[in-house]
Amino acid sequence: MAVVSSHRSFYFTSISVSALTCNFSSSFPHTRKPTSSISKNEPSYPTTKTKLKESLLLTVKDRASLENFLRERFKSSGEGDITTITPNEALCIFDYMLHMHPSPRPVSSFNILFGCLAKNKHYDTVLSLFKRLNSTGLFPNLYTYNILINCFCKMGRVSHGFVVLGRILKSCFTPDAVTFTSLIKGLCAESRIMEAAALFTKLRVFGCEPDVFTYTTLINGLCRTSHTIVALNLFEEMANGNGEFGVVCEPNTVTYTTIIDGLCKEGFVDKAKELLLQMKDKNIKPNVVTYTSVIRGFCYAKDWNEAKRLFIEMMDQGVQPNVVTFNVIMDELCKNGKMDEASRLLDLMIQHGVRPDAFTYNTLLDGFCLTGRVNHAKELFVSMESMGCKHTVFSYSILINGYCKNKEIEGALSLYSEMLSKGIKPDVVMHNTLFIGLFEIHQVERAFKLFDEMQRNGVAADTWTYRTFIDGLCKNGYIVEAVELFHTLRILKCEFDIRAYNSLIDGLCKSGRLEIALELFRSLPCGVLVPNVVTYSIMIGGLCNDGQMDKARDLFLDMEENAVVPNVITFDMLIRGFIRINEPSKVIELLHKMKEKNVMPDASIVSIVVDLLAKNEISLNSLPSFTVHERREEVDESNVK
Repeated sequence: MAVVSSHRSFYFTSISVSALTCNFSSSFPHTRKPTSSISKNEPSYPTTKTKLKESLLLTVKDRASLENFLRERFKSSGEGDITTITPNEALCIFDYMLHMHPSPRPVSSFNILFGCLAKNKHYDTVLSLFKRLNSTGLFPNLYTYNILINCFCKMGRVSHGFVVLGRILKSCFTPDAVTFTSLIKGLCAESRIMEAAALFTKLRVFGCEPDVFTYTTLINGLCRTSHTIVALNLFEEMANGNGEFGVVCEPNTVTYTTIIDGLCKEGFVDKAKELLLQMKDKNIKPNVVTYTSVIRGFCYAKDWNEAKRLFIEMMDQGVQPNVVTFNVIMDELCKNGKMDEASRLLDLMIQHGVRPDAFTYNTLLDGFCLTGRVNHAKELFVSMESMGCKHTVFSYSILINGYCKNKEIEGALSLYSEMLSKGIKPDVVMHNTLFIGLFEIHQVERAFKLFDEMQRNGVAADTWTYRTFIDGLCKNGYIVEAVELFHTLRILKCEFDIRAYNSLIDGLCKSGRLEIALELFRSLPCGVLVPNVVTYSIMIGGLCNDGQMDKARDLFLDMEENAVVPNVITFDMLIRGFIRINEPSKVIELLHKMKEKNVMPDASIVSIVVDLLAKNEISLNSLPSFTVHERREEVDESNVK
């Protein structure tokens, strides 16, 4: 197998042949014997036992009637359905089987019971009952051992699964594809993908060939661990028969869906689309998961037209979109501000009988708020509960954020109070949003009161909270209080990011405390944090506004030495500073520096240049030529205004 040829030396890595043949009973050290302890949803054990025993006595007379009873009781009503069985029911049936005369042999009847228990994820019960069965002298067969391996692997105890493999070999059974598929799945679940691939290559040693489930399991494991190209190679070997085993194993819908999903998540949407077309050519029908994966891939690739075409195609092909499909499309529409289309999609979703979930509504709420349609968001928020979808913390957070950005703080605080009355605990993110909203409308005292309430409710402040307070205090003129808070938090070993420093330096500069700002700025390179372009721009702006152009220019040169690229705001500050002291030649220098740094002048700088030209203070020939491909640096201006 070419795809894992580089791993052939791994064999079983930590799993040796000697480990496979160790003491079998040691694999069951912690299994629990089922007791009569019953879950809240389970009927009382005596009642269950009595009814089951009556049914068994009336129905079961011999081995054949027992197996008919078990198959009838545990048969699935349809694809993907699993008949429910409780541990107590299983224990009752198991005890009855053990005491039958004659005892039901071979072990096939017990396999039916164990299989149903495993499908219901009662793995501990299977292991415990197997241990009792083993003590009766009734010999397990390969099917029994495969159930055990599956249980161990699902419980995250794959090494015990390999012990069972050793028992299979000692019992002279030949392990089959089911055996190895479970082991490969267990290894993949533990992210031991190299060992899974190595085991796959050794199947022939055990006289076994992989089937479609084995291939699909390994392909899924490879995709989940970002080995998608390796998975694609394995998929092609499987389909073409040019791999390790030299036989064609036709991929099914699940195989195609697995590799298509992996390719889409890695951004290989064109290859995924190619495989989707290949499926149709081979008459293998894509299902809702297949289409959803490809649609999501094209949404991530920003190819909305193709995503929309595939959505229409799947409905034309009779594949019903599910809530995940609709949510993928909804998310893309809302991110692009297409709220009218998103609203129509919600209507279509309901018409198709697909119930919107919290993600659907939260996506729409966020979209409406981002496009400034807070009233629409509020209407949708109110209708959520009438549609059977409960409000979550995230639902409230989105709407509160929308109100705050719209400066409707009373509406935001009203929602906050509503949350508390419903017993929904606001998190620190929501509190931070409210703090920002309160500071923006100069409600400093209310911000402090809310902070006290937050602490009383047991919600811990984070770095963002303290940065918000420092920034809010500075912008509202409480510079002394901001400095005191900053120093107190530093004493308490609170970690700040560079944005907290930027807020405080900006506040100090704007309040005329330039020396303190410089002192704080100069303390930065000595610590873990270093000044960024915003920090430099704030400090340079402060110096320029104070007429200290030599210091501002020196700081600009330091910026270059420290490999911090200036942006359009940095240049704007310096140019305005030199205009104030009537040095147009310095403006020309800076314009050429902008050209060199590939920074496009903004409208403000262009206006200054036009004014200088009009006054004949500079000549047109002295100016650099900027072309349309020059880029303008994007910056966070919030800390430099």
